[in-house]
Amino acid sequence: MKRFIDSSLLEWKNGHYRKPLIVRGARQVGKTFAVRELGKTYRNFVEINLEDNSNFRSIFDYDLDPQRILRDIGLKTGTQGKIDPKTTLLFIDEIQAAPQALIALRYFYEKMPELHVIAAGSLVDFAIQEVGLPVGRVSFLYMYPMSFLEFLWAMGRETVAQEILKDASYPFGDGIHIMLLRLLGNYIAIGGMPEAVKSWREHENLTECLQIHSDILASYKQDFNKYAKNFQLKYLNPLFESAPINLGKKFKFSAVPGEFRKRDLAPCLDLLETAGIVHKVLHSSGQGVPLGAQADLDCFKVLFLDIALAQNVLGLPVQDWIVNPLEQFVNKGAIIEAFVGQEILAYSHARTKQNLYYWQKETRGAQAEIDYLWQHQAQVIPIEVKSGPGTTLKSLHMFLETHHQSPYGIRFSTQNYSVHEKIQSYPLYAVAKIVRENVQDV
Repeated sequence: MKRFIDSSLLEWKNGHYRKPLIVRGARQVGKTFAVRELGKTYRNFVEINLEDNSNFRSIFDYDLDPQRILRDIGLKTGTQGKIDPKTTLLFIDEIQAAPQALIALRYFYEKMPELHVIAAGSLVDFAIQEVGLPVGRVSFLYMYPMSFLEFLWAMGRETVAQEILKDASYPFGDGIHIMLLRLLGNYIAIGGMPEAVKSWREHENLTECLQIHSDILASYKQDFNKYAKNFQLKYLNPLFESAPINLGKKFKFSAVPGEFRKRDLAPCLDLLETAGIVHKVLHSSGQGVPLGAQADLDCFKVLFLDIALAQNVLGLPVQDWIVNPLEQFVNKGAIIEAFVGQEILAYSHARTKQNLYYWQKETRGAQAEIDYLWQHQAQVIPIEVKSGPGTTLKSLHMFLETHHQSPYGIRFSTQNYSVHEKIQSYPLYAVAKIVRENVQDV
């Protein structure tokens, strides 16, 4: 299935100053598939998995000499003598199972720069924290669940997906607009995990997709033992279950069920974030860039990595997103807000880890909140998400009145494209147009 990261992988392959590459992302978001697709563009493609086959791990125990490592890989895979560094892609999957292999990437860069090397792993960030990486010796790409446009591509809707990217600055016809909202309803039910998307494309069996969601969630829980200390395990499951419940809200550790203390829960939430299961949306004053310089690290919301998985955790019925999607958008603010956050991450440039921010102001008897703050070049653009038509925009107007460096605001809703004064309104399915346009400026 076509992914936006494909172009970033090709850009890496053809780069003049190529370094060993690490593809980072949560389990089952499609990292291995994407690298294998890139491998088809090489004369030789050699793949080893350090988690599935312990015999490969010992290759990195003796020394980190690239010539010797490549020889031993060739012996174990039956490809010795066939690996030409200039025409071969070496793929080391689940590299976190042998942290020494991460260190070996440095020597591939220094002693065998002509060899194309990619590493990936669902828990690779924990190994990086353990052994570190030499600065300037490796490159990174970040991967997330499939976006709505990637979902459209998978469903054979390439033409309309291309039109969204090409220009969403004028209204689509009513028929196309309604069709896209219905397809978006499908996406909200199925989500962006590639296995579920593939199943929906081939069988359109919702029960089968829901089982895939449950299996993925179970695999995430099984991973707890791989990166948490024994005493932390009792905190991880309540946090895992609480994250979807608190979508769209300021996260409070006191809301986690059980008699737990913040000092015990906070490090475990960081573990879930490192595993890619949740993303923090930090509060920022939004008075300038970079947004992170004005962020309050103790004030944040939590975004689950995939909206369909989040609904599965909550036990929510999702069939109406497919049967009656237009009715479901109303009063589903938390889910739709999470969808937009997921889209922003998916469309951001794969070379850098995207951080999310929001803004909130509380006064006596009133509260104003902007769902996301987005940095466009040197400007801060407020984004408000409405699950329905979204006619009330008091918070957006308040932000623009108090942040004079922000030239305009963006509203995402079920309405078609329009502009009124400083508010640019886009349909929910057009997040890609806004974010990808910014990526092209990088």
